[in-house]
Amino acid sequence: MTNAPAQRDSPSSTSSARARELVRVAFPAPAPASAAQLASLDGVALVTLDRPEALNALSFDLLEALAAALESLDADPAARAIVITGSGSRAFAAGADIRELAPQSSASLRDGGRFGAWDRLWAVGLPLIAAVRGFALGGGCELAMSCDMIVAADDASFGQPEIRIGVMPGAGGTQRLTRAIGKAKAMELIMTGRSIGAVEAASLGLVTMVVPPEATVDAALELAGRIAAMPPLAVRSAVTAIRDAQERALADGLARERDAFFRLFDTHDQAEGMTAFVEKRSPAWTGR
Repeated sequence: MTNAPAQRDSPSSTSSARARELVRVAFPAPAPASAAQLASLDGVALVTLDRPEALNALSFDLLEALAAALESLDADPAARAIVITGSGSRAFAAGADIRELAPQSSASLRDGGRFGAWDRLWAVGLPLIAAVRGFALGGGCELAMSCDMIVAADDASFGQPEIRIGVMPGAGGTQRLTRAIGKAKAMELIMTGRSIGAVEAASLGLVTMVVPPEATVDAALELAGRIAAMPPLAVRSAVTAIRDAQERALADGLARERDAFFRLFDTHDQAEGMTAFVEKRSPAWTGR
């Protein structure tokens, strides 16, 4: 077992040492004490977002490191399934790094290419299971929804609160949440920025199962272990077919969503919303 991020020879392997430290990979994953019935977790990887001081907020460097780790595992014939979780007990990922996003413009976001890490995450062919404790908000909710299954602690909280800081979801939130829970509920949650707990999320079909907080990672690993025991080619084929059934026209929606998200960074309300967030005050919206 290793605690170092998985890497492969690619442009992403040139990331800074600090970026690589933002993600930890254990492959094979440590076997849960409750999983004695599993013959092995040799094919299961546990990937941990490791920015506990920022509630695992998704900085560009973290996303780059995560994409590199998942791509490396995806290319490893020994890997069968991946569990993604956040370090600590307070958050899976509390959202994007607002301090990093606040000064951006639509041009800098388009030209910088840093959102390309999301495309790399979505291209991973292995089954992905999110093990969510605490906050999964904004980009954190989008990351969880990018996974094929979500195991949620009963203290988990999901939401897309971007509207509260002058923007909208920009990494799949409008598309995947609508597909997961339907238009009416997605409209309500995105337009108001309201968060929902794990039980409500399960009732809406957003999560696979709800478990006690201390059992979250173990339950996700057990699920991954059962999948890893199945024929790997059939699993990959099934993952592709199920994603295709749900996301056949997703690429167009994602492209439109990203364009709309980028354009909001040329507005006064985006600057005001993110500045107010950093300054811990209520924003004053102007509609500009």
